[in-house]
Amino acid sequence: MPNQFASGKFAIAECDRCGQRYKLKQLKKLTIKTKQVNILVCPECWKPDQPQLRLGMYPVNDPQAVRNPRPDTSYEQSRDIQWGWNPVGGGGGLTPDSLKLNAQVGSVSVSV
Repeated sequence: MPNQFASGKFAIAECDRCGQRYKLKQLKKLTIKTKQVNILVCPECWKPDQPQLRLGMYPVNDPQAVRNPRPDTSYEQSRDIQWGWNPVGGGGGLTPDSLKLNAQVGSVSVSV
């Protein structure tokens, strides 16, 4: 079965964007928002489809909150350990806070 169209080996066409003359085989189809439109452009005018134009085309599920949250019932137990590197009062590693405050109040005399 023969082809429906000629090969167009030497055919000349104009870029639909800038109007310059090119060989028909050099022109590329333009794609906008993942759809090919009936526009042929030269290699200088052609740009790939911009991914940011696809925003809103697909549903995005990005939940931020937890449904039916519950309070932490083990609050005292979770605060029993100091987390971090070399916590104050700890001998090293994950140890309970064993700091005790020792303070004295002295007397101050002022002479004029």
